[in-house]
Amino acid sequence: MVRTRLVGLLALLFVAVPTVAGAQDTPAVAASGDEVTHQALRAIKQDMEDALNRQDLDQLLSHLHPDVVFTTMNNDVRVGKAAIRAYYEEMLGGPHSVVKKVTAKFDVDALTRLYGDTGVAYGSSRDHYQLSDGTDLVVHGRWTCTLVKEGDQWLIAAFHYSTNVFDNALLTKVKTAALSFGVLAAVIALVAGFFIGRRGRRPATA
Repeated sequence: MVRTRLVGLLALLFVAVPTVAGAQDTPAVAASGDEVTHQALRAIKQDMEDALNRQDLDQLLSHLHPDVVFTTMNNDVRVGKAAIRAYYEEMLGGPHSVVKKVTAKFDVDALTRLYGDTGVAYGSSRDHYQLSDGTDLVVHGRWTCTLVKEGDQWLIAAFHYSTNVFDNALLTKVKTAALSFGVLAAVIALVAGFFIGRRGRRPATA
């Protein structure tokens, strides 16, 4: 159960990765109209990144579409701002939350692909989690984000986050724990076998 929640907490990047969806850090030649749009998306990126790192949930939600769809790393799907607020408070800030603090640094692979009033962005993130039990985790993730323009405002409409299931901080932690348990079990088995063997070799008494 703890491991499942730990995997789930990594999905907190729903509030962080959309930040990078607006990030436009890769230089490129663009038409003047598109450049204005990219500048606006850069501003969204910076605002959301700052809000995440100071745990300002209201500011983060202000950049999300009312019907936003977020797919977490553990295959959970949250739809709408209320569902995302509940998820955030469950994982970070609630009385039984797993995460004590999270900070993130986001990078984009390229300029947001623009299709009229729709944009698609993708990139990577490096996220530092401080868990309630004192554990520190650094997670390297990949993300894809879809934005839509309503009036003069760009909003996050969909976001998907993932990490390498074969090589990540959580998997390393689980492997280490499993190895430690395996060694302990082997030692116990050897000790038990030694004493059982000695008992079996005791000479019979008259």
